[in-house]
Amino acid sequence: MLPKNMSNARILSFGYDASATAFFGRTSSDTILQHAHTLVAELVADRQLEGAVNRPIIFVCHSLGGIVVKRALAYSASRTSKLIQHLHSIFVSTYAILSLGTPHQGSDKAKLASTGRKIIGAVAPSKVFDTDGQLLEALKEGSEILQNVTDMFAPLMKNFRIYFFWEQQKTDLGFTRQYIVEEHSAAPILDDTERAGLPYDHCNMCKFESRTAPGYRLVVAALMTYTLSAPSTIAQRWVSATEMLNAKRATEAAELMQ
Repeated sequence: MLPKNMSNARILSFGYDASATAFFGRTSSDTILQHAHTLVAELVADRQLEGAVNRPIIFVCHSLGGIVVKRALAYSASRTSKLIQHLHSIFVSTYAILSLGTPHQGSDKAKLASTGRKIIGAVAPSKVFDTDGQLLEALKEGSEILQNVTDMFAPLMKNFRIYFFWEQQKTDLGFTRQYIVEEHSAAPILDDTERAGLPYDHCNMCKFESRTAPGYRLVVAALMTYTLSAPSTIAQRWVSATEMLNAKRATEAAELMQ
């Protein structure tokens, strides 16, 4: 459906192991970083091959995918040394992020762990009844990692247009119905960001059956607005980024001469 509304856009998808247990396992920090590295590498490669290195990027993320994107942008933002500065291009080119049901905030580790437990319940209900303590320990570790990624991304937010979406229907977990990611976590009230609810549960909030489905026009309108304003902003950002990188190279050369 989306290509009909945005015929000039290149629409790409990124696949990874989206199971919550993969994120909240004992190596979840490595897992998120691996996904982030791969996302940046694949985007850089595709854009180089297609002659689209400087084209604006708009990310549409669902659930834990938003965590991967935030970590990827933090990684890309830091890649400014000479041999890997091409990886910096993803940060420079990103204009906007639409985040659907991503757990961005938690007042403490317990609440983030609770969110992780509910995500696991939504995708693998049997895991909720794990009684050996390993899952709870992994969730505690995972909650800290989610918070660390959020803290890492916070200073970068001013560089992007951000639209938060939250689920308006509870998810059937078999034994109960709950919101998987609460509104305050999925759509924190922050300056210069937009927010709206979508009339779906967590798993279906990114699955629109038709162009007239509730919420579809809201999401597409945001995408169309961003695509109109992105080119001029990203073009100027590339000018600034090129000047910054050239200055770094000149400084490094001068230091070598001393």
